[in-house]
Formats: sequence, C-alpha cells, structure tokens
Amino acid sequence: MKYPPPYHQIQDRQKMISVIKEFPLGMLVTAFDGKPFVTHIPIIYNEKTGRLVAHIDKFNPQVESLQDGLEATVVFKGPDVYISPGVYTTKQLPTWNYIIVHITGTIRRINDHDDAKETMIAMTEFLEGDDPRFVLKKENTRMKRAVRYIQAFDIEITNWEGKFKLSQDKNEQDQMNAKQELIDASHSRYHDFIRDMYA
Repeated sequence: MKYPPPYHQIQDRQKMISVIKEFPLGMLVTAFDGKPFVTHIPIIYNEKTGRLVAHIDKFNPQVESLQDGLEATVVFKGPDVYISPGVYTTKQLPTWNYIIVHITGTIRRINDHDDAKETMIAMTEFLEGDDPRFVLKKENTRMKRAVRYIQAFDIEITNWEGKFKLSQDKNEQDQMNAKQELIDASHSRYHDFIRDMYA
C-alpha cells in the first residue's frame, strides 16, 4: 500500500497557499550538525517572489542552522478534529482529520537591515489585514533598534506537500458528516475556509 495515500495528498497549489495565508504561524524545522531545531514563528508567502519570508530572534539557537543554501521545512497546520465512528453511516474506526501543508526549500539569509525592515513591514501589513489597526512605518524607532536582534530570511520553495485528511476514502455521506465535524469543531471564522478546501 502506498503511503501517504494519494487521496490525502492535495496537488492544488492555490489551496496550499490559502492554508499558508489563513494559518501563518508556521513550524520551522531545520537541522544542523546532526541536531534538529523547531521554532513556531509567523511566516508569510510572498506572491511576487513565490518564497516564504520570516525573521527569528538572533539569540534563538536555531539561527545557526539558517545558513544560505541549507534546507528547511515549514509546517502550516490548519483545522483538525477527532472523528468518532458515531458520525458515520457505515462501520468505521476512530480517526483524526486535518488540513496541513509541508513546504520544503532552501534558506537565504537577509542580512541588510533595510531589507530586513521591509520583511517586518510586509509581515505586519499582511497580519493586520484589510482593516489595519496599526501601520508599521520604515522610520519606526523601535523597529530600528529591534532589527539588530533578528535574523531575517526567506525560503526558496523546492517542494509543496498538501496533506488534507478529510475522510476521502469513505462514502459521500460519511465524507459530508466528517466535514461537518471539522466545521463544528473550528472557530466560526474558519467555516468558509474549510468549505473552500473541500470544493
């Protein structure tokens, strides 16, 4: 049997980008000198370059693994839920459904302070959304001090993997029941997002 099952693997890149945008707190996974590192940080997708962009505290030991040309994986976790066999119309075992995207790529450090500031501004603009309560300006004195204590970087994407486990191996009614469980277990702001992922 092939693993992961092909019906759980999503090839639709736009759906994967939607997950990244809706759930930007990524899990950055790297390794250096045989030691693994994991940090949870906001990571945004740059539409113009097709790269992931982020910054990390310079005192975080993971920084030593963020070297030009080395590989990183970022995990973006969307909604998930336990699925009880009781929601199905057929006999099944308990399972867990989820929407997750794994991105693998090559690291490039951004060492110029002005370029690093631009990444901070872009991230703030994205996270503030369409009705911002705060606008980060380039001349912000706090950012001018803070930029010395961060390592900005981007990731050139080499592999996209959408892992959408949504009871695709069940009959249509059971799939719909599992979908409703995922919707019911999620914050209301994500209901339309989940429906779009099923479409």
